[in-house]
Amino acid sequence: QVQLVESGGGLVQPGGSLRLSCAVSGSFLRVGAMNWYRQAPGKERELVATISFIGSTNYVDSVKGRFTISRENAKNTMYLQMNSLRPEDTAVYYCNANILPSYASVFDEHWGQGTQVTVSS
Repeated sequence: QVQLVESGGGLVQPGGSLRLSCAVSGSFLRVGAMNWYRQAPGKERELVATISFIGSTNYVDSVKGRFTISRENAKNTMYLQMNSLRPEDTAVYYCNANILPSYASVFDEHWGQGTQVTVSS
């Protein structure tokens, strides 16, 4: 049983900052690549940032220089530091992780419940 628990969303003014977290719990051997997605009303879900097990990162162009993805493998936790937030960043942010079960050699994909980020004055 694997669960992804997100926290840190909320309401912030333009130019403000938030830090999202995603903690993985349950029974597994390894949390592989982890990702942050977001989905605004009426739009498709968008990959925002990704981080490999060893810390290699990639970002969608619209957040480069403003967002930082990181992880602490000992805590099975991923973070998204969001600075200089804009109204267009408003969305539900979802944690996604590729997790190796204790019984298999194939990674399974898991999703968090999502956390709302609203950027508004």
